[in-house]
Amino acid sequence: MTTFEGTLTKMETEMGSPIQYYLIFDSNFINVNQLINKEIEISFKGYQCLNCKKAKKIWRQGFCYDCFSTIPAAADWIMNPELSKAHLDIEDRDLEYEKKVQLQPHTVYLALSSEVKVGVTRNTQVPTRWIDQGAVQALPVLETPNRYLAGVAEVALKNHFADKTNWQKMLKNEVPNVNLSEEKDKLKQWLPEETKPYFIEKDTFYNLEFPVAKYPVKVASLNLEKTPNFSGKVVGIKGQYLIFEDGTVFNVRTYEGYVVSLKF
Repeated sequence: MTTFEGTLTKMETEMGSPIQYYLIFDSNFINVNQLINKEIEISFKGYQCLNCKKAKKIWRQGFCYDCFSTIPAAADWIMNPELSKAHLDIEDRDLEYEKKVQLQPHTVYLALSSEVKVGVTRNTQVPTRWIDQGAVQALPVLETPNRYLAGVAEVALKNHFADKTNWQKMLKNEVPNVNLSEEKDKLKQWLPEETKPYFIEKDTFYNLEFPVAKYPVKVASLNLEKTPNFSGKVVGIKGQYLIFEDGTVFNVRTYEGYVVSLKF
């Protein structure tokens, strides 16, 4: 039996047919695709904040409460791009960091996972963002020069499209039959004037194939706090989830900053 131990961070991915997944630890890594159809055991060992590295209880996004409350990587504009102010030279937590992240090209997109979803991502995160969401198809609709404009467009389009993925439907592969190109044509009318110059006329589709041997009929999320030791047979990976044969699913991203051991 092989044992890996370390602090969880979201799985790294590589575009392919199917997508390749990797769990990266300090001294080694696992190609998670190789675990499909194998029994594995996950054991919760403790916490390690991804920022300060201290053994403090994780609050959100892999950070302890103190770090989450202060570091620029966890500021409100991360989840709400329309709150970005670096283009105005206004600091939130760290202007140098905010300029670096906010003042670069961003893509507003439509993605198909559990329904048609609108979202924003830095161009450098294409196609990683869609892989992490478990989208089977994505279509860029705008390319803006900064995060703020992408956020303004997203806010307007949220009135017409979902902005969150229904994780249960996504994991059960319940994907509606929708033409994203037609949806893209419709949304032109809802775009704020300041974002219209950045509309992408040409359609470039991204089709994503996930390594799933068997989709579950029902899903139940594994909670490491309540079940610190879990064993099961991995039958697939989609989004940032491991899918087990009994319908249990494990969201790796939710448990960033948790120290675990994996045996297989």
